[in-house]
Amino acid sequence: MSRIIVCPLDKIAELSVRHGAREMVSLIAEKQDFHRPAVIAAARHLKLKMNDIGFAGTGTLIAPSEAHVEQLIAFAKDWDQSAPLVVHCWMGVSRSPAAAVIASLSLYPDQDEVELATRLRKVAPHATPNTRLIEIGDRLLQRDGRLVQAIKRIGRGAEMDGRASFVLPVTAQAEIENRAS
Repeated sequence: MSRIIVCPLDKIAELSVRHGAREMVSLIAEKQDFHRPAVIAAARHLKLKMNDIGFAGTGTLIAPSEAHVEQLIAFAKDWDQSAPLVVHCWMGVSRSPAAAVIASLSLYPDQDEVELATRLRKVAPHATPNTRLIEIGDRLLQRDGRLVQAIKRIGRGAEMDGRASFVLPVTAQAEIENRAS
């Protein structure tokens, strides 16, 4: 079950139930309130309050920070992987794909960054991972710039109408297992 379900806010309940998820990461602006799906235990719901920006933040905007990424890494490492993890933001395009990549690398640090970025692009042609989250994740996971370069290599995601969801297999092996089942 080493899969991460990445989605927009309006799909969290539907996809949590459909995929049997019990844990969730929310990357959402501070004043955007929502109801946690009942299938997600409150103790296994990480809320990271941030805006989707790539700079340090001004005024009321909260930039992704090192503290946010540290919490994400710790939460991911505590995920038992017996059921999929839901990761969402407002649209499912920037913050949540970045968080999914960081979670995947924190669980399986031997992965190749280029292979992971290519896997992301394959399942999510629309994804444009938040650069600030990726840069912080690269540094905290000691990737020596390789994650930043891999994400730059896949480029900006395709334009899309509305919101899109996708499933990111946590490893290349998980992708093979998902195709076989």
